[in-house]
Amino acid sequence: MNTKKRVTFIVNPISGTQNKKGVTEKIKKYANNEKFDISIIPTQYAGHATEIAAQCAADGVDIVVAVGGDGTINETARALVHSNTVLGIIPCGSGNGLARHLRIPMDVQKAIEVINQCVVETIDYGKINDIPFFCTCGVGFDAFISMKFAQAGKRGISTYIENTLREGLRYEPETYEIENEDGSMKYEAFLITCANASQYGNNFYIAPKASLCDGLMDVIIMEPFTMLDAPAISFQMINGTIDQNSKIKTLRCKRLKIHRSKPGVIHFDGDPVMAEADLTVEIIEKGLQVIIGSQEDKPATNVNVWQSVIDAFNDLRPSIMDDLAAQNRRLQVLNKELLRKLKMNNHK
Repeated sequence: MNTKKRVTFIVNPISGTQNKKGVTEKIKKYANNEKFDISIIPTQYAGHATEIAAQCAADGVDIVVAVGGDGTINETARALVHSNTVLGIIPCGSGNGLARHLRIPMDVQKAIEVINQCVVETIDYGKINDIPFFCTCGVGFDAFISMKFAQAGKRGISTYIENTLREGLRYEPETYEIENEDGSMKYEAFLITCANASQYGNNFYIAPKASLCDGLMDVIIMEPFTMLDAPAISFQMINGTIDQNSKIKTLRCKRLKIHRSKPGVIHFDGDPVMAEADLTVEIIEKGLQVIIGSQEDKPATNVNVWQSVIDAFNDLRPSIMDDLAAQNRRLQVLNKELLRKLKMNNHK
């Protein structure tokens, strides 16, 4: 009698920057063939991972491993929710937010060893207007940057940081009305992020205290700020203390409604999509079985991230200084106009 678990590896050949041929060879070499019956299927088009994973779940495959980035993981996981099939992850993308939260190593061989150990936990997932997400979703600047990043010719952390800083110079915050079980509130916000997991990816923590297993989402409202605040905000996102910033408001809830003035872009797990003005975000408890790493497997902080932020700030310093100078000139004009009106009132 065959007691091996059936394991299907879904490989996205174009995610991230790694050579997937090398990844496939490592799967064949390091996956436990005594424990698993292994098949490897490459994706051929957007959405293919969902189709493959759905068929695997219908066929009773024990484990489906997503080999790719956050988009591949989202496509795979959405087909496995509320099934008996377990999700595994070999992170090969640009951000790898969910994998990092689950303590999956970024090294392919070590990630395969986590699959071999097969420690399973059942986690929550979310939906934004019925679109599943497993890490984060949101509106505002992070959704706008997701769209810019998707349009960029090259991937990687430096591209993401450069886009973030460059576009942050001129992004206009919006006014949102949000409603949950505690009532409704109105905010002018740079972004609103609903987090199931703690980070966007690359160890940029937007919700440091978020848990995948508490049945709640952490809602982060970032109020408008100046470019003088940006270095501190960047540093706090990297060291996991962004929730202590005075520009950040947080709350926890199971369900949230967001109203904005017009339709626009949103993101789910970093992928942008256009959506209507009214949004509903909810958390579904204990909906997905995943293989997790141990505390010993916790990925080390990317020491190059902060250097990338510094380099990007240095590259954009002329633009930043021009923007600050323009703001200063506008303030001087407003001050002169205010003084003129005060003098006129005094002479009446």
